[in-house]
Amino acid sequence: METLRGRVWKYGANINTDVIIPGRYCHLTDPQELAKYCMADLDTEFVDKIKPGDIIVAGPNFGCGSSREVAPVSIKASGIGAVVAPSFARIFYRNAINIGFPIFESSDAYDEINEGDEVEIDPDSGTITDLTTGKQYQAKGFPEFLQQIMARGGLRGYAEEVLASRTQA
Repeated sequence: METLRGRVWKYGANINTDVIIPGRYCHLTDPQELAKYCMADLDTEFVDKIKPGDIIVAGPNFGCGSSREVAPVSIKASGIGAVVAPSFARIFYRNAINIGFPIFESSDAYDEINEGDEVEIDPDSGTITDLTTGKQYQAKGFPEFLQQIMARGGLRGYAEEVLASRTQA
């Protein structure tokens, strides 16, 4: 994966899927339509202030609540490049992997990175560099099979590639 770089938008602990994408928008299926309402009940100005590649740094248990698959879809479609948090709700974690959306677990990064800082993330090593302060943090790395899924844009791209290679053999 390519290096990620963007401005930080910081949120607290237990950001649940109900505020990531409110239930009243869950009937939408187009990712670009979902993106318009990303974080609508947490930060009404979110979609107007972010720029492509920006990064969310949030507290522990990001993505808790209901198992809305559209929660990571709305974040990815909004242009956010990644989410960094000390921990993720397991269903959110897996839903993000399934769509090829990068998430990184790091307690130190959450504790020390400030909103507005410019950060760079090397997805292969899990190194998070706060370009504003010069400090580096280490996120947990993905196992090889998850790296392969992420590199192909998610589970669908990975499965299509595996199936195609089997039919050619």
